[in-house]
Amino acid sequence: MKEKVIIIGPAHPLRGGLASFDERLARQFQQDGFDTTIYTFSLQYPEFLFPGTTQYSSEPKPTDINIKVCINSVNPFNWLQAGNELRKLKPAIIVVRYWLPLMGPCLGTILRIVKKNKTTKVIAITDNVIPHEKRFGDKPFTKYFLKTVDACVTMSEKVLKDLRTFTQKPAKQIVHPLYDNFGEAIDKKEAKKHLGIHEDEKIILFFGFIRKYKGLDILLEAMNLLANGQSSIVNENQKINSQFQIPKLLIAGEFYEDRKPYDDLIENLSIKNNLIVRTDFIADSEVKYYLSAADFVIQPYRNATQSGVTPLAYHFEKPMLVTNVGGLPSLVPDRKVGLIAEPNAPSIAEKIQELYQLGEDFFLPHLREEKKKYSWKVLTDTIVELSKNDIQK
Repeated sequence: MKEKVIIIGPAHPLRGGLASFDERLARQFQQDGFDTTIYTFSLQYPEFLFPGTTQYSSEPKPTDINIKVCINSVNPFNWLQAGNELRKLKPAIIVVRYWLPLMGPCLGTILRIVKKNKTTKVIAITDNVIPHEKRFGDKPFTKYFLKTVDACVTMSEKVLKDLRTFTQKPAKQIVHPLYDNFGEAIDKKEAKKHLGIHEDEKIILFFGFIRKYKGLDILLEAMNLLANGQSSIVNENQKINSQFQIPKLLIAGEFYEDRKPYDDLIENLSIKNNLIVRTDFIADSEVKYYLSAADFVIQPYRNATQSGVTPLAYHFEKPMLVTNVGGLPSLVPDRKVGLIAEPNAPSIAEKIQELYQLGEDFFLPHLREEKKKYSWKVLTDTIVELSKNDIQK
């Protein structure tokens, strides 16, 4: 009989990076020989707490994985029901996603009930322990949740350090696996044609939900510097070619906060003609076009733990510019798979020019070698190892 693995976290019909991750993780566990089911949310957030337009996917339901839609994040009676159901199932492992302290009471209560079976090991994938935007109750909710887990997996050194301020339970850091479930790269000209972009345009890509900590406003200011010729790098005491073609910035992702300050900044900087703005939610089936159309992926974050955009760029073999914050530099070796800038407009503008000076082909051999580390099998093996208490605290 196959051992049971239950994943608790977002999945279809919910949308977004966490849902894509959990579904891909379930497929790997199935490939490894486990009987795998995802328990996802019938209500993830009350609508008034959700910053986007909708929580739900327009994509068809996956047919190759089991997804049970049953957890209500704000209904304690539901938590008791879900907890008792999972307790009786006695899965060998429960893998639970923890990305927001708001989920602490719900997940912590469910897992307390499950642990009464004295059988199930609980491994948490902690995306964030200390959130980007702090709220009342963050610390007690996280403490309540972490008391129920046997071990944790983190995907950045920053999260591991944050975790150690709460618990000394076993934990292991791995790299975020590749998002290889969005299809393969396609020809750049074909991708641009699909998106309605002229084939001769140079394109840099900002991809993902738009929130303050991701620094899109800094990138807009960098675009202004480029457009007005106020930034040029020096290489071996020689300025780059004065004919440098200013790329267009493709902004692809939904606003998770008020967009007016960004619109005002674009207007004040007079850079509208340097932008291609696609701020509806990007469906999974469209992701490959945006990544394939880009020359480089830009992550101008103010602060970060890890980023799901990084493994996405690795999969599509796109060199990156990241800022020198959080766990980003460790994931993007400088002048190998991309460049590292300081989180300010002049530095980002200079590094964008340097990316084009070096060219995509400069980075490709390193990208292809580095991406080998980003295996889903590494993640499932780590989870199984932690569930057997094979590593020390």
